[in-house]
Amino acid sequence: MNDAIKAASLLVVMMFGSTMVAHAQAAPAAPQPMPVASAPQAFSSVPTDDAYVLGTGDVITAEVLGRAEFKTQVQIQADGTLQLPFLGTVKAADMSVLQFRETIKNSLKKGGYYADPIVNVTVVNYASRYVIVLGDVGRPGMVPVDRNYRVSEILALVGGPRDSGSDFIMLRRTTGEEIQLDIRKLATGTLDQDPFVKPGDKLFVPKAETFYIYGQIARPGTLKIDTGMDLRRAIAAAGGLTTMGSEKKVKVIRDGKEIKKFPLSEPIKNGDVINVGERFF
Repeated sequence: MNDAIKAASLLVVMMFGSTMVAHAQAAPAAPQPMPVASAPQAFSSVPTDDAYVLGTGDVITAEVLGRAEFKTQVQIQADGTLQLPFLGTVKAADMSVLQFRETIKNSLKKGGYYADPIVNVTVVNYASRYVIVLGDVGRPGMVPVDRNYRVSEILALVGGPRDSGSDFIMLRRTTGEEIQLDIRKLATGTLDQDPFVKPGDKLFVPKAETFYIYGQIARPGTLKIDTGMDLRRAIAAAGGLTTMGSEKKVKVIRDGKEIKKFPLSEPIKNGDVINVGERFF
């Protein structure tokens, strides 16, 4: 007889929802969700990946589609657990978003709360496994790391460097170690020139240093200084001399002072002004 009642109740749930079963079977009262502790401010340009592994301090929202009674935002506590409606204390740390979503779904089905719930889990604040990308990039912010990512992959996820960005990126480890990486070699160099990032790492693309060039030059104006750029490369970057220009008539002004006889092999510095004069016939 009891089996028949349970089967009938389950059929009603599937057809009309859990509210119609309330008269036949009282559902446990949903506990009030625990207040969310203050979590680090976070911004992510990258949608939550189902493979992201949850950890202590992460803040998530969990909900059952179409069920207002099961919708909560909660932080994973130091012991790796969190509080959910109906289910109470549930372990979440060290589980992927996909695994945790399935855990909630199966627990709700096993407890008889819903027949076949559609569960959604979203990470609101990443506080355990992420890297921070700052500087002159498309979308600076915090990027969750659910697997081993190389610097080039993280840079691509945030939209890459802006046109005004430098040609190198700084990688700062949690140990304090700083590594300067050539952005072009991230794609064309060896694997050690595109290292893996680790949770807690910071990436920074500085704004490019610039110089100003005018006179008998093909494209006068303000240009970026590439790593190791000397006067010869600066002239080439500006399109080269005009037919009236002369390398012997090039002047470099640095910090308001003219540097006489500036060698073509000498490095250019931020803020330098280059004047290309006319040749004498």
